Amino acid sequence: MTTLALTTPRRADWLPKYGVYIAIAALVVYNAAFTPYFLTVSNLRIQLIQVAPIIIVALGMALVIGTEGIDLSVGAVMALAAALIPLYLGYGVIAAVIVSLLAGVAVGLINGALVAKVGLQPIVATLALFVGGRGLAVVISDGQLKDVRNADLIYLGSGDLLGIPVLVWTAALAILVVAFTVRRTVFGRRLLAIGGNRPAAELAGLPVQRVLITVYVLCAVLAAIAGLLSVGRIQSSDASSIGLLIELSAITAVVVGGTPLTGGRVRVLGTVAGAVLMQLVIATMIKNNLPPSTTEMVQAAIILVAVYAARERKTR
Repeated sequence: MTTLALTTPRRADWLPKYGVYIAIAALVVYNAAFTPYFLTVSNLRIQLIQVAPIIIVALGMALVIGTEGIDLSVGAVMALAAALIPLYLGYGVIAAVIVSLLAGVAVGLINGALVAKVGLQPIVATLALFVGGRGLAVVISDGQLKDVRNADLIYLGSGDLLGIPVLVWTAALAILVVAFTVRRTVFGRRLLAIGGNRPAAELAGLPVQRVLITVYVLCAVLAAIAGLLSVGRIQSSDASSIGLLIELSAITAVVVGGTPLTGGRVRVLGTVAGAVLMQLVIATMIKNNLPPSTTEMVQAAIILVAVYAARERKTR
């Protein structure tokens, strides 16, 4: 009886810990066998380019969820950063990038202040900018798609470095920075402590408000980076479509990757794997000529399984 009680939880840990990697392996094997040209270099390049912005946004979302929060405004931040790019490219690409990043900082400060100082629920606080942020972006761009022909910005979104897309290098750098922040810094330990038990963190004297505000700023800045890179990739700024519903993809990647919605833990590699899994699911559906509605239903099923697995793990 004792042996069964000890081994059952360990076996139950396999699904939330390794389920995403098993699913990725299964999809790769399936596509390798039944999808023509899946294992070609060109297809691999396309998949990496498409998943890179989601990874960047999902990393910021993972930090927020690690504090037991949520950020629904990341797509609007991408749109806002994209809308500002054409306005300031005349002053140089550096100026345009700085303005876009500052827009992300501003949104993060608002979200963080509403959560940490005003005391609003994160889903309510960020919902305001989920709607208003994209509306502001559309106003800034006059509701028009604007072509971007700046060579430096296009290089960031479409260029190669050592044969690998700069977009992929940027995502890899973001992964390293976030992983180091979570695992090796005082800020990361405080973030996890606040997510694990906020009242206890406050009693312990941790700067809870400052950490929460910083987390939302980091999340928004990462979203702004994804937005300006998307402009460089598609060589145009379209505030109505850039970042649309990416918050759902980011949340899905985080949850599927094993980071619990209850906070206190951030699985960086799991988040990356979750984003890759969802990209493979979408690619598989497209290759098999299935409608978008089917893809959405499959994504919903994956989320339910991931949340249920995390719940089971916590209760054991």
